[in-house]
This record gives sequence, C-alpha cells and structure tokens, in this order.
Amino acid sequence: MSSSNSPTPTTNRHLPTVFKFLTLWNRELASYFQSAIAYVVLFFFLLATGWNFQWVVTLINTAPTDVSVIQGFFNNFFFWFPFVLIFPLITMRTFSEEFKMGTIETLMTSPVTDLQVVLSKFAGAVVFYLILWVPSLLYFVIFQSVTAASAAVSPGSVWGSYAIILLLGMFYISIGCFASVLTNNQIIAAVISGVSVALFFFLGVVSLFTLDMNQSLRDVLSYFSAIDHMGTFSKGIIDSRPVVFYLSMTALFLTFTYHIFQRRKWKA
Repeated sequence: MSSSNSPTPTTNRHLPTVFKFLTLWNRELASYFQSAIAYVVLFFFLLATGWNFQWVVTLINTAPTDVSVIQGFFNNFFFWFPFVLIFPLITMRTFSEEFKMGTIETLMTSPVTDLQVVLSKFAGAVVFYLILWVPSLLYFVIFQSVTAASAAVSPGSVWGSYAIILLLGMFYISIGCFASVLTNNQIIAAVISGVSVALFFFLGVVSLFTLDMNQSLRDVLSYFSAIDHMGTFSKGIIDSRPVVFYLSMTALFLTFTYHIFQRRKWKA
C-alpha cells in the first residue's frame, strides 16, 4: 500500500521546478515578439526562403536533374547564406540585454536556478527559430499537391532535412547564447556569434574545395561539414554521427554559457 503511494511526493516535489522553467521559457519566447527585430527577421527570412524555393522549382523545370526539390532547396548558396546570418540576430540579446538593463538582478532574486535561466533562454531561442521554419513546410505541401510526380516530396527527405535543421540550429544557437553571455553589448555579441558560427560552417566547406588535401584531414573536416550532413539527411538517410556531434557540441557550449553566467552574475 505504501509502495503504490510513494511516487506522489516525488512528483509533487518536481512540479514547481517544471513550472518555473515553463514560466521563464514563456517569458523568453514572448520577449522576441515584443521586439521589432523578431518581425524583421521573420520577414526577411520568409522572403529569402520563398525566393529560394521559387528559384529551385524554376531550375528543376528548366532542365532534367537528379536533384529533388528538397535537396535543391536545403543545399545551395541561397539557403546557407541567410541561414548562417540569422543566428546572431536571434541570440544577440539573450543575456547581454539582461546585463545591460540590469534586469538580471531582478531575475536572480526570483526563486529560480542559474541552470533554469540558461536553459529557458536557449529553449526560447530554439522555439523562435523553429517558428521561422514552419511556413516553409507549406512550400512542399503546395508543391506536392500541384505536381504530377507522386514521389516528388518523399516524407523521409522532409523529416531528414528538418531533423538536421533542428540539430544545426541547436548547435549554432548555443554558440550565440555563449557569445551573448560574454558581453553587455548586443552588437559585440552578434559579431562574436556570427564569426564563430561562420568559422564552424566554413571549416567543413574547406574539405569540398581543397583537392590536394590529405585524405585523412579531409575526412576529419568533412565531419564538421554542415553541407555534407544536409546532403545526407535530405536524402532521408539518418546518420548517427552528426546527431551525436551536434548534440554534444550544444551541451558543451551550454555548459560554457552556464559557468560564465554564474561568474558574471556574482560580479554584477
């Protein structure tokens, strides 16, 4: 009789922690839509992805090709350029604004932990990032409804592409959060984040253009290649190595962010 009732106190003890996190997460997500930068990012990102999709469809209709509309949309210059640029804009204010405005002191007098603050800010940025991608699903739904090819958009390719989009986004957002916690200035945070994300991205690009590179070095660099990973996942092939890599790197940068946040909080 006592064993059947034992989980109840444990569950109740953890409920306040969940509610605190959800409250912080809701606060962070709402703050995006209270800022003009969110709507600017939404507008230009939708403009860029819409134009990219129209360009890919036109290209496919112009001449026969083995590349599907999914592969074409998610792996070209017009996709990667705005993709890399959005992360500094999404994350530059996450911590720097709190320290600059002094609201971090009010936040930390609340009954919340440092870990809850860091994870809620990260989760808020990730959800806003996912909101950016929701309209793009309509492109493929509409394309599938009007095209004569029954397999024009395979479910495996769609799920694979959006899975790697999520993993890449989590990794780059964690870099942006780390950059934001380093400074009170949003512009400096955006520059640090943008340069860091670009370095990780172009580290993988090097292996595609350097023909005389040692094969072992090429293999190592290709492990960092977002382009290679997108090419694999957009075919509906789920490779566990990028999954482990991006989740591990996300956890690493969030750990850095957590420790820097603790240090700056006590100094403040």
